[in-house]
Amino acid sequence: MNSSDPLDSFWRQFLRDFGQSPSQLAPYPTDSFGDSPVLADELGSLVVAGRKTATCSALWQWQAEKKPLPAVGDRTIILDGADQPLCIIEATEIEVMPFQEVGKTFAYDEGEDDRTLASWRREHWKYFSRVLPAIGHEPALDMPLVCERFRLIYARR
Repeated sequence: MNSSDPLDSFWRQFLRDFGQSPSQLAPYPTDSFGDSPVLADELGSLVVAGRKTATCSALWQWQAEKKPLPAVGDRTIILDGADQPLCIIEATEIEVMPFQEVGKTFAYDEGEDDRTLASWRREHWKYFSRVLPAIGHEPALDMPLVCERFRLIYARR
């Protein structure tokens, strides 16, 4: 890692703040929320504010990228819309369920819009309508979603 790299500096500060040396732990994966820089900024700020404690993605996206599903305890550095480190989250619960079975508590915990299930369904349907065609899928009521709850463990100063 290059210590002048913002991600490396963020990671090293996280380790120092928790009394660990940089050699003790390997860096965690990075990710951002949404499918645009504007959405990454908006949703990332909700995480830092403590309002957003859940997220979801289509199982098909994980399969298309040939990535393992997240697991409880996984830590991820969340990037803002400029790909700069914003915070670190830790997965606390993972559940795969159909779109139509996502409930009002999960919708509320996603922290977006007015936090109702109706707005969650509307906005997520729009999101999946944008991103799924690129991997050969269309949104469906029974599409499997990877629903993740997480906790904020570190935020950019």
